[in-house]
Amino acid sequence: MSDPIGLPRGTQPEGARSEEEASRQVRDMFTRIAPRYDLLNHLLSGQMDRLWRARTAKQLQFILDRPDALVLDLCCGTGDLAFALQRKGHARVLGADFSHTMLTRARAKAASENGTSAMAFLEADALHLPFADESFNLVTTAFGFRNLANYEEGLREISRVLKPRATLAILEFAEPPKGFLGDTYRFYTRTVLPKIGGWISGDADAYSYLPKSVARFFRPEELVALLSQVGYTEIRYHLMTLGSVALHIAVRP
Repeated sequence: MSDPIGLPRGTQPEGARSEEEASRQVRDMFTRIAPRYDLLNHLLSGQMDRLWRARTAKQLQFILDRPDALVLDLCCGTGDLAFALQRKGHARVLGADFSHTMLTRARAKAASENGTSAMAFLEADALHLPFADESFNLVTTAFGFRNLANYEEGLREISRVLKPRATLAILEFAEPPKGFLGDTYRFYTRTVLPKIGGWISGDADAYSYLPKSVARFFRPEELVALLSQVGYTEIRYHLMTLGSVALHIAVRP
């Protein structure tokens, strides 16, 4: 599932022979790891995942401050970014994910979150969204875009549901540059992280998939090129934590 110049078309779990199989395997994987998903996110990132989401919300403050704005957090998982966006401003935030088990946990968290109990979480495939054209002022996705079976189709579907001049924000892992710090990061993600994640979750395959999926995902400048190719404009990105995380922000013309 790579294009002619070697860039990935979509995620490729081991053994997946089609986009449909890749999507099914990813859904099954998140269903299995849902019970320990939040714990491992915080533990394996050293709580940095909270900071990355907070910084993302801050970058999008200009939209979140608008009471008339409608926001879709896509591939929302258990809802952490959706909650961060909701707390940051006055916009209405919806969450969507194709994993029923993840959404069950998101809804339970919403019920206990002060001021966010009314947040809606919908079961939906990112490549076939159940929303009308030009519905949203902002679409976000945190650490989920990398798992789509077809990246270009995902960007086009997001563009379809965005209003003209609306914003897309993609928060994703990235491969840091070579050097001591980057090599240390790679050793941790490829050696230590799978062992800890596999031990706590009971699913070694899921946590070996993570570093592999990051390694074959776009470099930040490659994602910029794909966004431009699909038609997005005003594309920019911010690197965090030694270049291991990138926040891309783009505008639908």
